Amino acid sequence: MSEQPAPYVLVLYYSRNGHVKMLAEQIALGIESTGMEARLRTVPAVSTVCEASESDIPDTGHIYCTDDDLANCSGLLLGSPTRFGNMAAPLKYFIDGTAGLWMNGAMINKPAGVFTSTSSMHGGQESTLLTMMLPLLHQGMVIAGLPYSEPELTSTKTGGTPYGATHVEAENLSVEEVQLSQAQGKRIALLATALNQSQGA
Repeated sequence: MSEQPAPYVLVLYYSRNGHVKMLAEQIALGIESTGMEARLRTVPAVSTVCEASESDIPDTGHIYCTDDDLANCSGLLLGSPTRFGNMAAPLKYFIDGTAGLWMNGAMINKPAGVFTSTSSMHGGQESTLLTMMLPLLHQGMVIAGLPYSEPELTSTKTGGTPYGATHVEAENLSVEEVQLSQAQGKRIALLATALNQSQGA
């Protein structure tokens, strides 16, 4: 009998200038504070030249996500910069290629959350988060945001929404952005643990 892999929460993101990556790394700290593994993965950029292709392993940073990373995760946190009020094309392109997981029901009943970064305070954070949830709902995932029991939601002057962690572009994350990112990671990890236990019962 094959051994079950250790449970992990997948933090899947695309980051052009490093701001979403900063959020992803704080979310990972929140996940790992529960004792669960955080698996950080990214996706390659999309080229405007049809013949261009990325190598299988990026030169720097986190490695590219595979369908197996998604299929075997216990929970998912999906992050993207905002592009005209929506997720960035590279992440959308990757998500559009996961029809096989949808057909097999591989993502059903797994908890999921979303996070984003914008260059301005009202740059489309909430519309991006809400539209990022749609493919996850189609996959049958259980969407969880940030509850108002997190006090930083009412005190933040930068990023942070009940739909998920956010960042308003600056050199560093604000104190509230860090706390909310870690809280979101922790929440998804705890939900993943609870759902795994209830399904195994």
